[in-house]
Amino acid sequence: MSDIIFPVAPTLGERARAALGRRNLVFVGLMGAGKSAIGRMTAAQLGLPFIDTDTEIERVSRMTISELFAAYGEEEFRALETRVIKRLLRSGPRVVSTGGGAFINEKTRKQIERGGISIWLKADLEVLWERVNKRDHRPLLKTENPKQTLENLMNQRYPVYELADMTVHSRDERKETIVNEVLEAIIEYTGKGSKNDE
Repeated sequence: MSDIIFPVAPTLGERARAALGRRNLVFVGLMGAGKSAIGRMTAAQLGLPFIDTDTEIERVSRMTISELFAAYGEEEFRALETRVIKRLLRSGPRVVSTGGGAFINEKTRKQIERGGISIWLKADLEVLWERVNKRDHRPLLKTENPKQTLENLMNQRYPVYELADMTVHSRDERKETIVNEVLEAIIEYTGKGSKNDE
């Protein structure tokens, strides 16, 4: 008598990977939202390479983000960021974590729209502040009142981040929980089709 073999249901990661197809997954959001940590773990679940655009910018320019800001200003930095993101999104699929200002730049946002699916990791002020105030490498927060600066950035940028294809709430929860919510969001979003189909 032969053993009966039951098919194994695909994991959440496998289902999300199939739903993503050849598209890139691009994380957007404010500093401290967890784009790098959650992005890296999501990439592992999807079996895809992970790239942090800030790390890539530092690699190609041989300067830190703070040094680039100081030497060339934000406008030049954003132009470089757009070029790097455009190049990264040409080949995929991969998981890409972007800097906080990337999606705010219209040219960069168009590249992200063309080259992948965007997901906004949305976090409340207190969560972000708790995460970013321990380190001082954030050039935009080198101000008299960095928490107020962070809140001002939220007010300016959140309406633009809302243009992302998907939103997942980043909060004080196990990272695995957030990653699972990201995977579920991919399946749900691709199952419904694009925003244009709704």
